[in-house]
Amino acid sequence: MESKGLSRNNRENKPKPKRKEIIEKRKAMDALIKVASAEKDYLSAFPAFRHYQISGLSAFLESGRGDKLSSPVKQFIQNLLKANMEGPYGSEWPAEEKVKRREMVAPEARYVFVRNASNASSGEFLTTSEREKTSASCVEERGPIVGFVHFRFVIEEELPVLYVYELQLEPRVQGKGLGKFLMQLIELIACKNHMGAVVLTVQKANSAAMNFYLCKMRYVTSTISPSRVDPLIGIEKSYEILCKTFSNEAKAILEEPLELVHSV
Repeated sequence: MESKGLSRNNRENKPKPKRKEIIEKRKAMDALIKVASAEKDYLSAFPAFRHYQISGLSAFLESGRGDKLSSPVKQFIQNLLKANMEGPYGSEWPAEEKVKRREMVAPEARYVFVRNASNASSGEFLTTSEREKTSASCVEERGPIVGFVHFRFVIEEELPVLYVYELQLEPRVQGKGLGKFLMQLIELIACKNHMGAVVLTVQKANSAAMNFYLCKMRYVTSTISPSRVDPLIGIEKSYEILCKTFSNEAKAILEEPLELVHSV
């Protein structure tokens, strides 16, 4: 999802940092973003997340990037986005679909793909050694993709954050804990790369997604979300911006208490 943060004009009255400090801080953030984006395999640091298995589902995860997508994968992404998001977007979908097609192949787009491991036992858990053998064979066979996360490392409100643009799963693998598993991985990737928060945008009409992030994943409505910037603006907008922060600085900026928002 395209970053839609709305900056507030009024913040707490604090001494403005000197120009040199601003430049140095920006350089440091740019360096963090560059290093994080340069990683070729985001799963290498978290081998336990390469495989996901419960009764009825065995899947393997792999990394990808927007400028390296094959034509079949592009088509899969487009089809799944339309199937899952045309309803929540309603009349906005035709325009939003064009935006998503551009975002999908951007050089800065990073992916975690979920592939169905059709050759694994779907009725029983595998032992560790069996899982490793199955994982190796699956990489070679490259089973069909059944879902993906599209994310980017960006600067939001002068903070380095991991922004989740999309989390999409085929209906047949939904409700099996896979979404939570993927978001836990995303949060680990964010922390490993010293991001201040994970940020994402959710359509208000997508009640299942709102409930998933707010209740199951314990995200909160960010201060940069339209409804927190200005309630009147929030009514007009069809989305909310949610976040989970990992530092005091990020918490103060992105999760600032409502009473502080309206008192300045």
